[in-house]
Amino acid sequence: MLPDDVRGILRAHPNRDQLLEVVLDLGRRPEARFAGDIANEFLRDEALSQADLDAAETSVGDFGGDNRAGIEGTLHRISAIRNRSGKIVGLTCRVGRAVTGHVEMIEDMLTGNESILFLGRPGVGKTTVIREIARVLSDELGKRVVIIDTSNEIGGDGDIPHPGIGNSRRMQVPVPDRQHDVLIEAVQNHTPQCVIVDEIGTDLEAKAARTISQRGVQMIATAHGHTLENLLKNPLLNDLVGGVVSVTLGDDEARRRRVQKSGLEREGPPTFGAAVEMVDIGHWRVHLNVGVAVDTLLAGYAPHVELRTLDAETRRVRVQPYLGGGE
Repeated sequence: MLPDDVRGILRAHPNRDQLLEVVLDLGRRPEARFAGDIANEFLRDEALSQADLDAAETSVGDFGGDNRAGIEGTLHRISAIRNRSGKIVGLTCRVGRAVTGHVEMIEDMLTGNESILFLGRPGVGKTTVIREIARVLSDELGKRVVIIDTSNEIGGDGDIPHPGIGNSRRMQVPVPDRQHDVLIEAVQNHTPQCVIVDEIGTDLEAKAARTISQRGVQMIATAHGHTLENLLKNPLLNDLVGGVVSVTLGDDEARRRRVQKSGLEREGPPTFGAAVEMVDIGHWRVHLNVGVAVDTLLAGYAPHVELRTLDAETRRVRVQPYLGGGE
């Protein structure tokens, strides 16, 4: 979908393996963005014309209600920026890769039936991880896995899913704001043992996730938020970790607890038993018991977590206990 000269440069680029996305904006030079500390790079001196953007648009699939499209047979995600009349004036072309090895970080957590929530900033690899988890659960552990693929980012564009998800089944979402309906439909119609969904972002989706968890179905999901503490402060999504309610204590109870008379407590059991804060690629903070971690945070203390780091060369995972909320 890229202009010929830009495509040639990227094919021979020394940092091609680290390419994160290509930005195409009308009247500006095409720009490559890389992972890690590699600097962004302009790919040619001439600005992009409307003809360049039109050619790129015709080479990808249809754009959905979330202004995202894909390229059939690949995992790439193309996101559009439109002007006030609806014409595309910019494209963000995110590189999608089926990468193996990430599951090593939480391999011990997948053999049971515990639901796991992944948190982290954009570009840290959340979608890549849950795609690999889908493959491992379906192929290696023999589970019935259904993926709710709102933007076709997990299983790729087209009706036949990418082999990167293994034997998992994939349900596409016709309209992004109906993702919660498809979540419930998956459990009612297709008897999954595990449901995987990317980007839980609304109150209805959080409630659907709780309903699925209450039916005994394992959930693997990502959510908007960098840390567990961020999620607690989000009134739409804190239900995923048990919810937060304000309580008033009597004088005797407040003195016994040595706290103020009013405070915050967890409202109920969390939807997800474990949570993973993806600080960076190969560097995760793992909360093995979300309920205890939330109670600790609401009491004003830093929860105990496990720091898990992956050595890129040896593929060994280092696990160490850690107390504190900093990096």
